[in-house]
Amino acid sequence: MLDLRPFAKLGRFDNDWLNARYHFNFSQYREPGRDGWGALLVWNDDTIKAKSGFPPHGHRDMEIVTYIRKGAISHRDHLGNEGKTNAGDVQVMWAGKGIQHAEMNMEDEACTLFQIWIWPSESGVEPGWRTREFPHGERTGQLVALASGRARHKDALPIHQDAAIMAATLSPGQTVTHELDAGRYAYLVNATGKIEVNGVVANARDGLAIKDEPRLAIKALEDSSFLLADVPPSPR
Repeated sequence: MLDLRPFAKLGRFDNDWLNARYHFNFSQYREPGRDGWGALLVWNDDTIKAKSGFPPHGHRDMEIVTYIRKGAISHRDHLGNEGKTNAGDVQVMWAGKGIQHAEMNMEDEACTLFQIWIWPSESGVEPGWRTREFPHGERTGQLVALASGRARHKDALPIHQDAAIMAATLSPGQTVTHELDAGRYAYLVNATGKIEVNGVVANARDGLAIKDEPRLAIKALEDSSFLLADVPPSPR
């Protein structure tokens, strides 16, 4: 099963500093059948204007992965963590028993990012935050785990779930494959370019909900980069 979710048909929110597109039900956007995908709850495609962002707010019991596509985002939380994550890099925040944080675009250009929420496998963990650089060369022509709770992904940023967020950058004609274990869910978002996944074509910023496909063959039809989530069924 591959369910294409074109960018033009995603949920949307726009105000004076944020343009957001929702792959799943979020905030005031509600559509039948869009309450997450397995343990994946949220995938938002956000554009944050310069010198603006999300003021301090709180979360509990959620693994939040942020992938920066353009610009940079600056993080600060009540634990004393602060830092900047640049384009192509990733930050992870595990909210656990509670965290207050702000995510601000302090740069002179707009920031575009994917914000991804995953249900944790356990509640009440100590909250925390980490960021890491992922050089583009590491994921050229291959899938690289950016954030993962799976033992096989030792170099990824850690999350508290048997799930992984992976990325690849492909040249036209290049193909990567991914084995999807029985009962698991995958969600793929094409960040740039055009790709074909098991015969289904996805353009830039389209999403693909995937289940019961043991092997994914992902081919670039033009210079492309994408993110792929491999998650278990929802624990809720």
